[in-house]
Amino acid sequence: MFGMTFKQPPTSTAPHGTPAPMSPGAFTMKVLQGISVAVVVALVPQALLGELFRALLPVFPQGQTIIQLVSLASSLMPVLIGVLVAKQFGLSQIQTASVGIAATCGSGVAMPDPNGGFHLQGTGLVINTGITAALAVLVILLIGDRLKNYTILLLSTIVVVVAGGIGWVVTFPIVKVFTMWLGGLVNGATQLQPVPMGILLAVLFAIMIVSPVSTVGVATAIYMAGVASGTANLGVVAAGFGLLVAGWKVNGFATSLLHVLGSPKVQMANMLSRPVSFLPMLCTAAVLGGIGGAVGISGTPISAGFGISGLVGPLAALNAEGWGWTPLNLGIVVVMFVVLPIVLSVGFQFLFAKVLGWVDEENYRLSFD
Repeated sequence: MFGMTFKQPPTSTAPHGTPAPMSPGAFTMKVLQGISVAVVVALVPQALLGELFRALLPVFPQGQTIIQLVSLASSLMPVLIGVLVAKQFGLSQIQTASVGIAATCGSGVAMPDPNGGFHLQGTGLVINTGITAALAVLVILLIGDRLKNYTILLLSTIVVVVAGGIGWVVTFPIVKVFTMWLGGLVNGATQLQPVPMGILLAVLFAIMIVSPVSTVGVATAIYMAGVASGTANLGVVAAGFGLLVAGWKVNGFATSLLHVLGSPKVQMANMLSRPVSFLPMLCTAAVLGGIGGAVGISGTPISAGFGISGLVGPLAALNAEGWGWTPLNLGIVVVMFVVLPIVLSVGFQFLFAKVLGWVDEENYRLSFD
């Protein structure tokens, strides 16, 4: 795939009517953008409601229906990845549907049942789903309009068998071993050294949350769980509250709440243009991650990357094994997810803005015009 140029589908043409060329970098970014949106859309319902209704099951058993609905939504993520990746390339309806089916085949979310049919569980392998979707798009771009009137008859068959088959038979076993190894490495290292790993993961996720990379996608892809997930999520919390504190004077309090209740990614352009402005948030993330590792703040592969939005992070921490809704645990969670992030954000912002003079509130101004 490297060192080549790809061509846009017929819907996007250059001035002379020929398909516009696409670099490997542009191709990859389109795939990643489609994956990022699909991951959030598919996992948000479970992240917002799954943990909440699991906690309420003892007093509200009817909530099991809600849990099942949002679990099914998360299992449909491979379809969404295929469809939204295809959408990034402006593919037709037939092409888009074909990519969606192929991505699902390569995801591993549906495994053959010995008794017949398929067993649908989990979200599949996000990385292999993306690889399969990319292969499907490549097949479609290579075919172009060569099938003409036979497109509706042959395209989906070719894409599903070729791209879906490669994803299922060739890449899935390799990617599964790699992701399980990487997830085990991260989770295991965090269990052995929770404080330094907590610092590292919190800082990394604080950086990723203001980059084009999907924090939820990364955490889900490598099955990040336990303290690794919890401390990584604290990095997102640090970024959210830090940007709220840093920019509330120039953006207004309501707009600044977007960083906490929505996503810190709204500051992506500002942070990429002036990275030094993000130093206060990285310091907050490091402290939060270290303390979170020390007290054992935990999470799930789905909760990591959401921060405090929808109370996903706090609920996952309270529902973690060995925790529970005791007054002490509630107090720890409130301190870790609200009190400390605000206090640390105010302190580090004062240090870098007033004492050192390295950042200015104008660095965080947002414009939605």
